[in-house]
Amino acid sequence: MVALLDRRLVFVTGKGGVGKTTIAAGLAQLAASQGRRTLLCEVDAKGHVADAFETEPTEFTPREVAPGLWAMSMNTEASLREYLGLQLKLPLLSRIGPLARTFDFVANAAPGVKEILVVGKLAYEVRERHYDIVVVDAAASGHIVGQLAAPQAINELVRVGTVRDQTGWMLEILSDPAQTGVVVVATPEEMPVNETLELSARLAEETTVDLAAVVVNRVLPELFTRGEEELFRELRTPEGTAALREAVGGEVDVVLDGAELAVRMRRTRAEHLADLRAGLPPGVDLLYVPELFQRTHGVRATAKIAEALGAELGY
Repeated sequence: MVALLDRRLVFVTGKGGVGKTTIAAGLAQLAASQGRRTLLCEVDAKGHVADAFETEPTEFTPREVAPGLWAMSMNTEASLREYLGLQLKLPLLSRIGPLARTFDFVANAAPGVKEILVVGKLAYEVRERHYDIVVVDAAASGHIVGQLAAPQAINELVRVGTVRDQTGWMLEILSDPAQTGVVVVATPEEMPVNETLELSARLAEETTVDLAAVVVNRVLPELFTRGEEELFRELRTPEGTAALREAVGGEVDVVLDGAELAVRMRRTRAEHLADLRAGLPPGVDLLYVPELFQRTHGVRATAKIAEALGAELGY
């Protein structure tokens, strides 16, 4: 077993809407707080990472957004420029616009090429040890398998030459569980849980990348003990409600309805969590992050997420 923050490259994925970017930002914040020089990369470049740290939009060039924490957004054309400059020593990089457009055409016709540029950039940062850990706000669960499997697919297709050499060292990093892992974010609901279990199986079957952990986001607190729930049920009888209404001098139905809904949601979600635990491979960490009950997710929310993850990981 390798501790999550001891890995060098961590991909954070999950079904849309489960809080993938929030967890990635919190994990990066936690790593930086532990003294690790950290890079947080947003693959989809939607700007949500910038929102998490209340900073200007990120670009391909990393920028320090918090002490010890750099953030960037992926750009395949910029990654191509960097690759050509570092690997092929191609001159006049400022004039490769037509080449980049040609590449874009080829990439759309040949699946896996753009994915190689994304994964290759991240693996390169690990290989060159520019950072202690690279946290990736990766593609959603429907696309992450294709992204992670691209180096293996091209490696099997191209037997000799520069391309095979390049995918070879990428695969060494991706396939090493001491260096690389995937974190899947889910919420305790039926569809996210089912999709997480499906993704877990696909990662094992179609990629060489280790499933490091599953983060269950937005876990509701337990409002009542078993004994309190018995009392609560008595209060929901007509006699109990009438006595409580008289005791407080006003209507109590809305409060009781809200409490009943919270209890029902907690129990339903507990059943989904049980299914998730039972369906995951042995040894996969299951981390819980509580519901924050706030509308915006800026610096304070990111700090709370980092704190919750730290508690789960024993920091």
